[in-house]
Amino acid sequence: MSNKAIVVAITHGDINGIGYEVMIKTLSDPRICEECTPVIYGSPKVAAYHRKALNMVNFNFNTIRELSEATPGKVNIINTIDDNLRVELGKSTPMAGEGSASALEAAMTDILANRVGLLVTAPINKHNIQSEAFPFPGHTEYLKEKAGGEDVLMIMVSENMKIGVVTGHLPLRAVPDALTPELILAKIRLMNNSLRQDFGIRRPRIALLSLNPHAGDEGLLGDEEVQVIEPAMKLASDEDILVFGPYPADGFFGAGSFARFDGILAMYHDQGLAPFKALAFDTGVNYTAGLPFVRTSPNHGTAYDLAGKGEADENSFRQAIYLAIDIQRNRELFREINSNPLGSQGVDTAGGSEDLPAEDNVTEAL
Repeated sequence: MSNKAIVVAITHGDINGIGYEVMIKTLSDPRICEECTPVIYGSPKVAAYHRKALNMVNFNFNTIRELSEATPGKVNIINTIDDNLRVELGKSTPMAGEGSASALEAAMTDILANRVGLLVTAPINKHNIQSEAFPFPGHTEYLKEKAGGEDVLMIMVSENMKIGVVTGHLPLRAVPDALTPELILAKIRLMNNSLRQDFGIRRPRIALLSLNPHAGDEGLLGDEEVQVIEPAMKLASDEDILVFGPYPADGFFGAGSFARFDGILAMYHDQGLAPFKALAFDTGVNYTAGLPFVRTSPNHGTAYDLAGKGEADENSFRQAIYLAIDIQRNRELFREINSNPLGSQGVDTAGGSEDLPAEDNVTEAL
């Protein structure tokens, strides 16, 4: 395997969903293999089943035993599951959950051994994957623990928006008690650092959404904005991080104010993901900031209702691969620039405009 090849580890997710369909459709484009060496952690047998169901018989996999055998210019696949695993399209089964977990475990073994640094995960079913070995709500929590337990931030990325969530897979009733100035400040730092090193934005502008309608309406509808969110923003400003808000979510997205910022922090899962998916469902990518390796995922689930029909849109998965490669390159550039401060003079990284949005103008637009 060429040392210059950018290797991308891909976990196959739930074998009864659309994971293999979007993978095969994406990787059938030869331009992908010009950018990277894809290695699927999954099953040649299951892959062949889905390839036949899609009637894409001219698409070939290069079966390998371990990562070191991966061949540039080809779509490589490592068997990580029991050959007796049965495909039942459109169904959630314990066997599919076991197959999802074993693929993740195998990929993480190579990642933690520094054999590969980019991970793209196809969708899993958060219920059938549950076991003593996988007691996590989803990919994000699993990867966080595997990487050593450092804090992470889920950021949904599209061409014109990057939105993270302060609280992730949490019941809505638990959100107010979970929010603290310390937690919000930690997420602000994560987003600021990620926007700088992963996306090449020199001075990121970050907007925070309010928890309550109308930003609490001066305490009439809640005081979390004054008691929790604004203190976190003050601490972030003291660290020279550019933060604005908190803004009521409805007007913020309705008026298009999201386009004025490099990053957005929502207070809870659906507050951020609902508008994001409404605006960028087919092209959006899920990115986990704060990990020592790069991890992306398509902006959709297993979609059992589409499994086996050949109707799944692969664009989000394709964008997940390209984004992983871009972030890797941005990180390398960031390290190069910061290892030689004199070399950074005159370097114009992406974004970083010093023309800041006037907070009063944004508020008026809402």
